[in-house]
Amino acid sequence: MELLQLKYFITVARHEHMTRAAEQLRISQPALSRTIASLEQSVGVQLFERTSKYIKLNAHGRSFLKNVEQALTILDNAERELRDLEGEPAEPISLTFTVASYVIPALLSAFRKKHPRITFRLQQNVPSYGQPDFDLLITSLPYQSSSETATVPLLTEDIFLAIPCDHPLAKRTSIRLEEAAGEEFISLRRGSNLRELTEHLCRLTGFAPNIVFESDNPSIVRGLIGEGQGVALFPAVTWGGSIGSSSVLLPIEEPVCKRTIGMVWNTNRYVSRSTELFKEFAVRYFNNFTSELR
Repeated sequence: MELLQLKYFITVARHEHMTRAAEQLRISQPALSRTIASLEQSVGVQLFERTSKYIKLNAHGRSFLKNVEQALTILDNAERELRDLEGEPAEPISLTFTVASYVIPALLSAFRKKHPRITFRLQQNVPSYGQPDFDLLITSLPYQSSSETATVPLLTEDIFLAIPCDHPLAKRTSIRLEEAAGEEFISLRRGSNLRELTEHLCRLTGFAPNIVFESDNPSIVRGLIGEGQGVALFPAVTWGGSIGSSSVLLPIEEPVCKRTIGMVWNTNRYVSRSTELFKEFAVRYFNNFTSELR
């Protein structure tokens, strides 16, 4: 059993897709398949269920993944700490964000004006299996994870109802969410934070949203609202500056529609000096950001 095999195994386990894993690792798919097969031969059991369409961890694989991640985390922490002690340039900060994509570029730009040598590896998805593969995660709170994590809130924002500017309700100053029960909704894809919040708030009000468009791209959602194709629940701060003149944001009187965005990190993972710098900067940045909006 080789270290490289274990690293490849973790990547395949997180993607559950051989082609995407090979692309991330920058090796050929046949070479990756041979490496995984060799690892399975070494441990004496199959770690994945395979069909012509997918590859998926089985019970042996999930158990093995948990232990391999713990072992590699210890090795990774040791290497990171030694680099910090020697004052060597840090590896890129692995930053995952599942919310606030509209404000992330400005946050990163402001930080790198102060720390231009610090670089980032960005991703927008959290793996389905295993330990989170990030140094820091910006997401909606509370965050549920099987790993030991710590969190710090960054901001709490209102959720408005976004409607086309020529909508019959566009001249209203506020609305009760139940009044939108008959509307056609536009939303992010199922599994996203905002989609889950949309469905939860509508159910709380007594109806299921009639979702006619779903997308994994927030700009598409905003564009479809402006084109008169439906309405959407819309975060006031992290999306607010991107609404455009063709849409209107209506405050919701009831129920209380808010969400809290926070930063999450794995307490079992070594936090480098550069990661700590960015974490502290992000907290100050969002504090100033929300103060300016008051």
